[in-house]
Amino acid sequence: MPGATTKDIHVAIVGAGIAGITLGLGLRDRNVPFTIYERAPGFRDIGAGIGFSPNAEKAMEYLSKGVLKAFKRVANPNGEDYFQWVDGHSPQGELMYKKFVGKDGFQGCKRSDILEAWASLLPPGSVEFEKELDGIEEKQDGALVRFKDGSEVNATVVVGCDGIRSQVRHYVLGSTAKNPVKAAYPGYTQKFCYRSLVPMDQAIKAIGEYKASTRFMYNGPDAHIITYPVGNNSVLNVLVVISDSNKEWPKDLVAQGRHTCQGSKKEVIDAFKGWNETARNIANLFPEEMEKWAIFDMAENPASTFVRGRVCIAGDAAHATGPHLGAGGGLGIEDAYFLATLLSQLNDTLKARALPAKDEGEIVRAALHRYNDARFERTQWVVQATREAVDLFQWQDQRVGNDKAKFGEEISAKFEKIWTYDVVGENKKAAGGFLRDMGADSGSSDALERM
Repeated sequence: MPGATTKDIHVAIVGAGIAGITLGLGLRDRNVPFTIYERAPGFRDIGAGIGFSPNAEKAMEYLSKGVLKAFKRVANPNGEDYFQWVDGHSPQGELMYKKFVGKDGFQGCKRSDILEAWASLLPPGSVEFEKELDGIEEKQDGALVRFKDGSEVNATVVVGCDGIRSQVRHYVLGSTAKNPVKAAYPGYTQKFCYRSLVPMDQAIKAIGEYKASTRFMYNGPDAHIITYPVGNNSVLNVLVVISDSNKEWPKDLVAQGRHTCQGSKKEVIDAFKGWNETARNIANLFPEEMEKWAIFDMAENPASTFVRGRVCIAGDAAHATGPHLGAGGGLGIEDAYFLATLLSQLNDTLKARALPAKDEGEIVRAALHRYNDARFERTQWVVQATREAVDLFQWQDQRVGNDKAKFGEEISAKFEKIWTYDVVGENKKAAGGFLRDMGADSGSSDALERM
């Protein structure tokens, strides 16, 4: 048949962050050819900690051999298997709420450590650096991806994992310089943060061994603090989030695509004046000069879809959220699990059928729409819930304020909805739906049994 194909598909992944790398590993385990294209000259080393929730660990386990094991190798042991929120404003730092995270649950690590561990599992030659996206053009036989260095590649499927300032999102939503789409641009949340990795001996001297040994969150008016040990208890990860009286991030920085600027220790100290001694001591742990990170998300202008033709977006490119529920990275891994499964089925389907390019394109779109339908509602809810969570932490929710009982009820419900999501069952539903689209018997499919 002219123009027909029975060869493997090729997946072009744009972006080598959490979603991009873990998707690559999921495709590797399913024998689906892929290449990751990253605009930076190497894997980015961000000096910060990150934690992964129970649902994220479950997605890691089913996504790829070695992904969960790699995380557990670099994860810091919990001092206690609890989240503890305290009143950072009261002199004694009274406990507001304590939540069990499961045995060895929600462990943290250095972001650079886990990215390095996962990247080491990628096949040689599967990542190309200094590949900044210049444009995407869909053709009958694939999607042509152009890069600013003049190179180009034709892919069966393109997955944009290029983060909060995603250029693939612009393509998916049809946003151009002449006709911009609001949802293509993340919005400023009127929150900014400072983060630091503090040597453990300094942390213990400032707040004591117990408070440095496990996860604590300090709540108060218009700001909050999160601390937990990482790096095999060698450093304390510290994140402070502060409300901004300015409604907009500086326009000159927005025009440059920059969500960071030069910050100062004084701004942190000023934010915690009037708080208790522990909170003030944490503020004093920061260096004199450091980067100030604006927190952007997609709550106000969510993407209307994650898919256009042969192209889709995942992770922060699809549903950028703040860090306040510790869910953003985990959502990207869930996305990777769904996509790896569906793209594996797509690969099997196309290899088994000699199809004209036109018909191949329809099958590709069917697989991506199953991904979109499965992921859209959950991820949009998490983005909105994260906004609500930071209001709870900073006593800006007028229904709750600093009421301990109401706070515990509200925040626990949000975490439970994220953590107890049936990622495996929902993945099977999406995969079964695609097989039904293809006229297969999903109940007896070997593909479903392999998930």
